Amino acid sequence: MITVTEASATAGALKRLSDEGVSIWLDDLSRKRITSGNLAELIDTKHVVGVTTNPSIFQAAIGSGEGYEEQLTDLAVRGVTVDEAVRMMTTADVRAAADILRPVYDATGGRDGRVSIEVDPRLAHNTAATIAEARQLAWLVDRPNVMIKIPATKAGLPAITEVIGVGISVNVTLIFSLERYREVMDAYLAGLEKAQAAGLDLSAIHSVASFFVSRVDSEIDKRLTLLGTDEALALKGRAALANARLAYEAYEEVFAGERWLALTGSRANKQRPLWASTGVKDPAYKDTLYVEDLVAPGTVNTMPEATLNATADHGNIHGDTVTGGYAQARADLAAVERLGISYDEVVQQLEDEGVAKFEVAWQDLLDAVTKSLTGKGVDGE
Repeated sequence: MITVTEASATAGALKRLSDEGVSIWLDDLSRKRITSGNLAELIDTKHVVGVTTNPSIFQAAIGSGEGYEEQLTDLAVRGVTVDEAVRMMTTADVRAAADILRPVYDATGGRDGRVSIEVDPRLAHNTAATIAEARQLAWLVDRPNVMIKIPATKAGLPAITEVIGVGISVNVTLIFSLERYREVMDAYLAGLEKAQAAGLDLSAIHSVASFFVSRVDSEIDKRLTLLGTDEALALKGRAALANARLAYEAYEEVFAGERWLALTGSRANKQRPLWASTGVKDPAYKDTLYVEDLVAPGTVNTMPEATLNATADHGNIHGDTVTGGYAQARADLAAVERLGISYDEVVQQLEDEGVAKFEVAWQDLLDAVTKSLTGKGVDGE
């Protein structure tokens, strides 16, 4: 049995993280997590104030079939297509999670209490289809605290502007490079300007920019290990943090600039940096690395449950660990470049792989649902 003192200690690191201005979002969702009361419990006990989803998360949840049997039967009886069945199930989960988080949304003026759902990853390179899908998802979920996830591909950038421009809140995902991140912020500001020109209430439009972390270390560390020199090995585990810290520097610069200041009179909201892919993949690193070393005000950290629990258990939150590290961050990335590892090549590879991984997960989900619908006596095609 957990004592009051133990419970307080467990929540201590997460509370300190929240007190530093970091919003804690859970990077996971399933029907079971909703119906069991687990999500509500995490909100109550672990300072969780938002939820993110992606195709891989839904593939794991719905692919297991647990909790979806009744809805699958109903969808099979109706003879829906597999694409429609998947959207009915995913939007139902997001809608239910949004309802659970609605008190947080209300209490924070829309800043938190958010649930994100991604456009079909097969549309990542189709601007017009991404815009149409984003509008459809916002309509299907029909909750003010939904965020539509749009990938930060070249085709995704104008889609971000258009979707923000019609008043839909957006979570921009799969950001790996500093250049692309600046383009994302530019697309957001352009969207706000369109919304302003259309007479929309800018205070109701929110956005986060999901800057991916651990995958950068995974790829660069692999290349450093192949080099094998003392200099190369000494740089392992430093590139991802350096990249994220310089992203925050760019955020500070853009949201103190004249273009942003021209929007503040209309009560526009800053597009907050969101640290994504914060689960540590290398067991040699501390499992809270991408939480403890990316503490900065006005950010979001979306964590898999294992990282959330690790932070609660033994996290060491000791103030801002980002804004004082810009010079070292530039030096670390420059050192990697000097060894012949191309930053531009790595981040483009990671973007391409990120889109491809989500496409594979989405297809696996479609295949699993097709099998379920067929097993219930319906073609599913």
